[in-house]
Amino acid sequence: MRDRASKDYQIIIISLSVLIPLIVAILLFMPKKLDAASSWIQFLPHLNGVINTITSIILIFGFIFIKRKNILNHKMAMISAFFLGVVFLISYVIYHSFSESTIFGDVNGNGLLEIDEAEKIGSFRYIYLAILASHILLAIIVVPFVLFAFFYALTERFEMHKKTVRFTLPVWLFVSISGVVVYLLISPYYE
Repeated sequence: MRDRASKDYQIIIISLSVLIPLIVAILLFMPKKLDAASSWIQFLPHLNGVINTITSIILIFGFIFIKRKNILNHKMAMISAFFLGVVFLISYVIYHSFSESTIFGDVNGNGLLEIDEAEKIGSFRYIYLAILASHILLAIIVVPFVLFAFFYALTERFEMHKKTVRFTLPVWLFVSISGVVVYLLISPYYE
């Protein structure tokens, strides 16, 4: 019975790991965004910056707690980080359902990077794009590992959990911190 349930959860984890990036890609590249009459949606990128900041701090504390063998606080920290990740994803999906992506360097907010704007930011745009690309790629890669790490912890397969988090924690932490950096770099260009 336990093996069947494990296989079912593994199928769910793998399905989510494929569906989440697919849905996000569709939302980012859909030709027409949904119509929203509310201005609160423009607040969501700022909320996401705060969520990534708090998640980064919680992940660090979660690591410290487990190193000190404080399992209860570690568990609470990691559940909190996971919950924040879910809230982030929901917020991100809502924002990109209704709003075009902001272009780094688009000072006048017309949705285009004009020649004079590009000249103004120069090669710094490539640094931003490199950080953004690594953030996005690792965010996609880390999803199944985070889900499996939680699955192993919840099913008390602690050896598998430990093996998984050796890779997962540094990548998840990088994704959270680079998310903050991306937000700080792009935030001057939000409307």
